[in-house]
Amino acid sequence: MLMQGFNSFMSLLNLALVVFSGFALIDAATRREDAYRAADKQTKPFWLIILGIAFVVALIFEILSFLPIIGLIATIVYMVDVRPALRGLPGGGRARRGSSSDGPYGPWNGGR
Repeated sequence: MLMQGFNSFMSLLNLALVVFSGFALIDAATRREDAYRAADKQTKPFWLIILGIAFVVALIFEILSFLPIIGLIATIVYMVDVRPALRGLPGGGRARRGSSSDGPYGPWNGGR
């Protein structure tokens, strides 16, 4: 019974790692490329590759092996260091989606 509880706990921990690394991957994908350079961090493709590998490793391996731990460290570095730096930029580093009425200097409809 004790081993069954431990296995259930480890399964939940592994699921939390998959969700955490998946969130970091999606967050990194939605940030602008120039925001990474403006925040003086590694490039967007670098972080997408690192976080993508961390996500796949978390899906494939159990949490007790060393590869998911390395992926967890990379994900934590992104979430603690890179993400706050990107969010501190004007616009939060997010890709801006203009409306169909936007011109080069703002909306054509007078800002309505």
